[in-house]
Amino acid sequence: MRVHGVLIPNYVRGNSIVHRTPLWLKFLLVAGCGLASFLIVDWLVSAVVLAVMCGLFLLSRAGLKRLAHSVWLVTPILVAIGAVQWWQLGGPVAARIVLNVLVCVVAASVLTVTTPVQALLDGVVALSKPFKRFGADPERFALTIAIMLRSLPFIAGAFSDVRDSARARGLERNPRALVLPVFITTVAYARQTGDALAARGLGDAED
Repeated sequence: MRVHGVLIPNYVRGNSIVHRTPLWLKFLLVAGCGLASFLIVDWLVSAVVLAVMCGLFLLSRAGLKRLAHSVWLVTPILVAIGAVQWWQLGGPVAARIVLNVLVCVVAASVLTVTTPVQALLDGVVALSKPFKRFGADPERFALTIAIMLRSLPFIAGAFSDVRDSARARGLERNPRALVLPVFITTVAYARQTGDALAARGLGDAED
């Protein structure tokens, strides 16, 4: 299977001010953008926030190409969402919703391009520890995120390979020819991952 890009770009080594920003502050930035997407009611404000997030991304020196790629991958979904919202609620509301989603995507990209995966997982464990008293398992939570990050490129690659195969057979307009093989491949991959974890005793509850 070929290697494919995914929505959230990978870590880019660097020494920018964004790279040196404490991880908790970057987590707070992502959480704040997620919260702001529910609170902002003016599309102009959303546009300003998006511009700030794009500026932070470029400040990390990860490159305009990576930023454009992460936005481009979500564009078809946003076009569909924007069209429906425009039809139902009007242009300003549609623009606000689309821009708010882009704010969250770019904020998450800022976090991932400036933070190594292991540091990101360690940060998740540290943030989850206060919830251990309520029965939460920080290590298992981090393991779940690690599996998700590992699975996204596989699923994206599976979809692209199936799409190319369907196009070669003239079935690119057949949803069944696209969705069903990806679904079967994804389920098989999930079962293989589960079997590998079980064989190593990972993810099992402690006695």
